[in-house]
Amino acid sequence: MGVAWDDEVRLAPLVSHLEIGFRFEEGVNKVLVDGRDVTTAIRAPEISDGASRVSALPAVRAALLGLQRRLGEEGGVVVEGRDVGTVVFPRAGAKFFLTASAEERARRRTAELRASGRPADEATVLAEILERDDRDTNRAVAPLRKAPDAVQIDSDHMTPSEVVDRLATEVKARGG
Repeated sequence: MGVAWDDEVRLAPLVSHLEIGFRFEEGVNKVLVDGRDVTTAIRAPEISDGASRVSALPAVRAALLGLQRRLGEEGGVVVEGRDVGTVVFPRAGAKFFLTASAEERARRRTAELRASGRPADEATVLAEILERDDRDTNRAVAPLRKAPDAVQIDSDHMTPSEVVDRLATEVKARGG
């Protein structure tokens, strides 16, 4: 819509009127914004960077917090995000804090981008990850933090299936 990532005055009303939904289709959880499938688009590096920038703005965070809580209010959801366990759902039944080195995350992200047909340079991706980590950890509103009751899992040497198995084991141990 042509609004700058840091234009809090113009972004806040946009965010508060977004219709965000999900649809499970052919084994893929689709993300819909105002009825449009944005599942692939939201994984673009510029959107990932933009999400980090706008989430630091207090008015945007406030609008998103209400939206996120409404989407999860009936429970039975899996939600990921850098403040989900500390701010969005602080009383969640199971919380996890997944970690991996910046280098491993850059390797994974580069492979993901290349697999989707986008050119990617691992050194550039690493620099972007480090910048986003710094911005998200040091923002004034809802900074990236591990919730005290979250189970921390270092996924550096784990496959996605191994991570899911570990998460499922933890949830089952809690009676979920």
